[in-house]
Amino acid sequence: MTVPLNGDPLLAAKLAVPVQAPGLVRRQRLLNRLTRGTAGPLTLITGAPGVGKTALAASWAGSASAPGPVVWVTVDEDDTPGVFWAYVIEGLRRSGELAEDALATPVCADDVDHSLLVRVASALEGAPGPLVVVVDGLEKARGTAVHGGLRFVLDHAGPALRLVLTSREDPPLPLHRYRAEGRIHEIREHDLAFTRPEAVQLLRGEVPSSDDHLVDLLLELTEGWAAGLRLCALAMARCEDPAAFARSFTASEQAVSDYLLSEVLAVQPEPARELLLRTGILNHIHPDLAAVLTGRTDSGRILQDLTRCHAFVEPLPGTRWYRFHPLFAEVLRAHLRSRRPELEPRLHRRAARWYAEQGRSAEAVDEAASGGDWDFAAAETVRHLLVAPILAGSGGAPSADTFSRMPDDTPGARPALVAAACCLARHDVAGCRSRLARAEQGPQQGPDGAGPDAEPADRLTAALLRLLSAPGPDDEAAHRVTALMARIPPEECMRHPELEPLRLYGQACARLRGGRLRSARDGLEQAVRACSGDATVLLRHRCLGRLALADAVAGELTLAEEHGAASLALADQHGIPDSHRSGAAGLALAAVAVEREELAAAGVQLDRAELLADTHRDPDLLIERSVLRAQLETARGRWDAARSHLDGHIEEAAASPPGPSARLAVACAAAALARGDVDTAAAALDHVPADDGPPSHTVALAQVRAAAEDPVRALELIETAEGADEATAPDRVRLGLLRAHRALLDGREDTARTLLVQALDTARPEGLRRPFTEAGPWVRHLAAGLNGRSASYAWLAAPHGPAGRAVAEELSPREREVLQQVARMMSTEEVAAELHLSVNTVKTHLRGIYRKLCVSRRRDAVERARALHML
Repeated sequence: MTVPLNGDPLLAAKLAVPVQAPGLVRRQRLLNRLTRGTAGPLTLITGAPGVGKTALAASWAGSASAPGPVVWVTVDEDDTPGVFWAYVIEGLRRSGELAEDALATPVCADDVDHSLLVRVASALEGAPGPLVVVVDGLEKARGTAVHGGLRFVLDHAGPALRLVLTSREDPPLPLHRYRAEGRIHEIREHDLAFTRPEAVQLLRGEVPSSDDHLVDLLLELTEGWAAGLRLCALAMARCEDPAAFARSFTASEQAVSDYLLSEVLAVQPEPARELLLRTGILNHIHPDLAAVLTGRTDSGRILQDLTRCHAFVEPLPGTRWYRFHPLFAEVLRAHLRSRRPELEPRLHRRAARWYAEQGRSAEAVDEAASGGDWDFAAAETVRHLLVAPILAGSGGAPSADTFSRMPDDTPGARPALVAAACCLARHDVAGCRSRLARAEQGPQQGPDGAGPDAEPADRLTAALLRLLSAPGPDDEAAHRVTALMARIPPEECMRHPELEPLRLYGQACARLRGGRLRSARDGLEQAVRACSGDATVLLRHRCLGRLALADAVAGELTLAEEHGAASLALADQHGIPDSHRSGAAGLALAAVAVEREELAAAGVQLDRAELLADTHRDPDLLIERSVLRAQLETARGRWDAARSHLDGHIEEAAASPPGPSARLAVACAAAALARGDVDTAAAALDHVPADDGPPSHTVALAQVRAAAEDPVRALELIETAEGADEATAPDRVRLGLLRAHRALLDGREDTARTLLVQALDTARPEGLRRPFTEAGPWVRHLAAGLNGRSASYAWLAAPHGPAGRAVAEELSPREREVLQQVARMMSTEEVAAELHLSVNTVKTHLRGIYRKLCVSRRRDAVERARALHML
C-alpha cells in the first residue's frame, strides 16, 4: 500500500527488510546479543561503513528470534521529519498490531506536530505485545528533529516498544542516562569485527582453498572489517594466486579502495577530506601535528568529529593521539599520490620537524626518511645515538631498512656514519669499514675517527662502529667508547640500554677474531648480563649464540649446549622472525654434536643454522659454518667434500684475523691428515704465522710433524702448546694423544697407556670423542690392554648418538601435549583445534620440539621422544 505525502508516494522498499547478500555468514554470537538487547527498550548498533550493521539487523529480523513483529524503516539522506514519521506510521500499520485508523499520516513534509508524536506513543503503549521498530541508517537524518521525536516516543511509549537503531555515529540521544538506567544495549564497532572462525567461514565460502595462513593474513590486514574481508575474498576468488594476493598489502588496498573513497572520504565535508588526505601519510596523528600539516587551528575538532562518525579514525586510549584503519590509511596515501604527488614528501618533512621539536627523534627520523630528507634523518640518528637500535636490531625505529633508499653518495659525515651502521646491521663488515673511512675524511681527525670539533654523539658513533668492525683485539677502542659514553648526558644514555652491551659484544667479538678465547668468553658473559629489557632481546639472543660458539671451540660442551639452548629459547619466546635470528646458536650445537661424534644430530643442527642469513653474510659465522661442514665431512670419511667447503676460504686465511684464519687452517689440515696428505696439511697451516696462531694451530703443527716422522720438532711444538694459557680441553686431549702415540712408537707401552688414560679422563666430562677418532686405530688397540683401568675407556667405546643421551633442554608441558597429538597422526590444523591454539602457535611449538630433539621431521620427533620415554 502506498500513502501520498505532498503528492509523493511511499516506497515499499524503505519498509522492507533488506535482502541478504549471497554467502552471508550467520554470526550467531551477534544475533544472540541482538535478541538479548530487544528484551529492553533500546538497542544501538554503531560502527563504520561496511562493518555489518545493516546485515546483522536484517539477518536477525529474518529469523524467529524477535519478541514480536518487526517494523523496518530505512532512512535516506533527503528524508525530512515528516517523511520519516510517515514511513514509521505506515510500517506500524502494516505490522497489523495497530488499527488502520489509529494513527493519521503527517501531511507536512518538513516537520511534524508534537501531537502526532503523542498519538504514536499512545498507540504503542496500547499495543497488545512487544513490537520491534528497526531504524536503519539513522546518521542520514538531517538536523535533530527526528532524533528528538524518537527520544520522546521511546520515553513515553511504554514497555511494548523495542527500538533498534543502526548508525555510523552515536545519535544525539541521552545515551549516558539510558546506560545509567540500564535501558540500552549497545553493539559497537569492535563487537562487529569478524572473529577468526567467522573469517574462515566467509573466506572459504568464496575461496575454498583458503588455508589458515591466508585467513590470518587477511584478518591482520582488515582488522576484522566485514566489507574489507568480503571485498578481498571476492578479489581473491578471481585471482590465480590467492596466497600472493593475501600477502600483498597493495592488492588488498586496491580491492577496497573504491568502497572507502566513496563511502567514507567523499561523504566528509571539505575540511575533513583535506585533513584526512594530509594526515593519512602517518600511522598515528596528533591534533597539533594535524594542525602543522593542514594549517588549520580546528584540526582537533575535526578529528573528534571523524571519530564520532566512525570514519575509520579512532582515538588511542589515554592519549590525544588517533590512528587510522591501516587499509584506509593506505587508500588515503594512494589517493594523495595520484592527485598531488609533490605534496607527500613535503608533508613527511614537516612531520619530521614537528617530531624533532617534541623530542620524538625516532619518529622524526622515520618521517624524514619517508620524505627523502637524508641529511636531516642522518643528523637526528647520529645526534640522538639511534645507531644503537639499528645495530642491536631491536625491531623498533629506525632500522637499517629505514635508510635502504638513501643514495650511497649522500654527502656528509653523518650520512656516512649511518650508512656504515646499516652495513654492519646487515653483516657487511667491509662495507662498514669503507663508509667509516669516508666519514673520517677531512684535514684533521681525532683518534676516534671524528673531527676535533665533532659533537660527542658523532665521536661515540664512530668509535662504536670502529670497535664492532675491528679485525682483531682492540681494547683501546673499547676504552675509548667507554670514555665517550661518559661525555653523553646520562638521560640520553638511559634511553639507549643497547650501548653498553654493544660495547661489550664488540670487544668480545674482536677478541675472538684475535684468538683470545678466554677473555672473549668473559666479555660475552658480561654482554649477556648487560642485556636487559625488550630493547636488547635480539642482542641478548646474538650474544648467547656467540658465547655458545666460543664455549664449543673451548671444549666446554655442556656450557655450549646451555647457552645455545637459551639463545634459541629466547628467540622462540619473543617470536623473533627467522629473518632476524642468528645462526650462531645452531652452529654451536652442531659443533657440540661434531665433537661428540653425533653426526646425524650435527647435520640437522647445521642444516637448520644455514637457513639463517647471518651464517652466509657474517664473515666470522661464514668461516665457522665452513669449518663445521669440513669437520662433519671428514668424520664421515668424505675428505674431498671436506676440502671443497674450505677451498673458497683457505687462500683468505693469511689476510683474515688470527682466530678465524687458524680455525680454517686447522680444519683443512685435519682433512688432509685424515687422508694421509701431510704436505697439503703443512701447506694449509703455513698460511697462518706460527707466532700469531692460537694453541690449536700449534697442536695441528705438532700433528703434522709427527705424521711426517719428525719427532724432535713435534716434541718442541707439543711443549710450546702445553705451556700456552689459552690451551683448551680439546687441545690438551690431542697433546696427550700425541705423547701417548710417540711413547707407543718408542716401545714404552706402559707409558703410552698411562698417557692415554690421562687423555681419556680429560675428555670424559664433556664427551670429547673426535680427538680419539682422528688419532687413528692405534687408540683402540692400546686401550685393549688397559686391564683394571678399562673404565676410563668404557665411555668412549659405548654406543652413542642422539638417542643415547638426554636432550639439551626438556620439552615444556605444552610441547609435550603437541607432540602427543602429533603421535596420533593429527595434522597441524587438527592439533590446533584439539588444544584450542592457533595454527601459528602449534608451528612455533613444533619448531621448539624439533630443535630440542635434534630432528627435522614429525616422524623423527615421535621416534626420538619414544626412545627417550617421553611418550
